[in-house]
Amino acid sequence: MSTVLVTGGAGYIGSHVCKALAAAGHTPVAFDNLSQGHLWAVRWGPLVDGDIRDRDAVLGALRNYKADAVVHLAAHSYVGESMLHPERYWDNNVVGSRVLLEAMREDGPRLLIFSSTCATYGLPKTVPVTEETPQLPISTYGATKLAVEHMIADYARSYGFKQAVFRYFNAAGADPDSEIGEAHDPETHLIPNVLDVARGARSHVDVFGADYETPDGTCVRDYVHVSDIADAHVLALGALSQGDSGIVCNLGASVGYSVMDIVKAVRKVTGANVPHRITARRPGDPAVVTADATFAERRLGWRRRHSDLETIISTAWAWGQAYHSSHMRPAARQA
Repeated sequence: MSTVLVTGGAGYIGSHVCKALAAAGHTPVAFDNLSQGHLWAVRWGPLVDGDIRDRDAVLGALRNYKADAVVHLAAHSYVGESMLHPERYWDNNVVGSRVLLEAMREDGPRLLIFSSTCATYGLPKTVPVTEETPQLPISTYGATKLAVEHMIADYARSYGFKQAVFRYFNAAGADPDSEIGEAHDPETHLIPNVLDVARGARSHVDVFGADYETPDGTCVRDYVHVSDIADAHVLALGALSQGDSGIVCNLGASVGYSVMDIVKAVRKVTGANVPHRITARRPGDPAVVTADATFAERRLGWRRRHSDLETIISTAWAWGQAYHSSHMRPAARQA
């Protein structure tokens, strides 16, 4: 059993990873500056309140907890914001990752699992997207994640790091026990925004374009349940601990759903009306992006237990109802 430092461990995906690690018998240590994460999401291990760019804080956490591995999820992740303020993304995502790698090289484990993104592929010419699809990011966010992928590969080659890189597609849903879930501010993801309409917190959902070459004219995307993503990290930790040295996998559902599929599924699960408004296309939105995740299945034995659309919607709805009707209890800070 391992002690695992989880950067961004108070965030949406990070908290689910911490829960999965704890369920597998590991000790997760959340390292988070709480700029986007939440105290109430830290429930399965201690919290180190620190910034990924602070070398002393990172070194202190690695040493104090004698971490055996690191799961690196801390990052800015808003595509639109990355184009308006690229300096924030190069500083936090890339400089922060370099600080982490240097701290690990100086006095820490050499086992790293990195949260990358399908945004590194940009506008893929063919779908489904495989790990061999050219990585041509069109956003600063995607470019910074690709830069970190290259940096990790260099450290693995030169300093003996064992590394797993996961390119997430659209993380969605919530913990089936409704203990944690998605609570971004601002919220840019489709499913929670459609659920907000169902709950009455929004008047309607905007549908950006209905004239794409898809069955109903709206964009098609790959949605993978966040708990299935978390399970992949546990599997990767086991594989790397047993001698595997380099893993790069897409994490997706390998099936696509359109915007209107999401709207209809939310209506079915919630029983609520979901008004929508067709607006102009957003520049750069491809018609279809779906993953080929068979490599993760073969390499890690990964299975998607929750990624059917009804489960994604129903777990997100249950979490949202619990979240909005109660105050999340904060965890105690631990420096």
